[in-house]
Amino acid sequence: MHKLILLILTFGFLSMQTAPKKSTLSVEVRGIKKSVGKIFIAVYRKKDDFPSTTGRFKYAIVDAKVGNTVGNIELPNDTYAVAVFHDANDNTVLDKNMFGVPTEIYGFGNNARGTFSAPSFEEASIELKQDKKIVVYIK
Repeated sequence: MHKLILLILTFGFLSMQTAPKKSTLSVEVRGIKKSVGKIFIAVYRKKDDFPSTTGRFKYAIVDAKVGNTVGNIELPNDTYAVAVFHDANDNTVLDKNMFGVPTEIYGFGNNARGTFSAPSFEEASIELKQDKKIVVYIK
């Protein structure tokens, strides 16, 4: 009988636990020079995945508009690094020249810029505890 009561209490406790709280990250992208192509907004949850295309946790793709455009992503509350690029030729990749230097404009959370590579996860990260809006300048 005691085992049955313990089982019922344990099941009841587990069923009362709620899913992690989610919030909306609103990313306003500024510095768009042409209303062609798409704006890719990617968020990364793990340091080792940043900023690869295969390691992104979630992403949004929005139409590019001269000046500014906004993309929204619903996420569990946590810390994320943000990367953005303007896919002007609409081929779904950040184009680079023969030396690996991007030929399309891009930016990162906190407007972090690396010298000869992408900034670190920590430099480009934001903490999401509630709905939040950030601005990323691409160049």
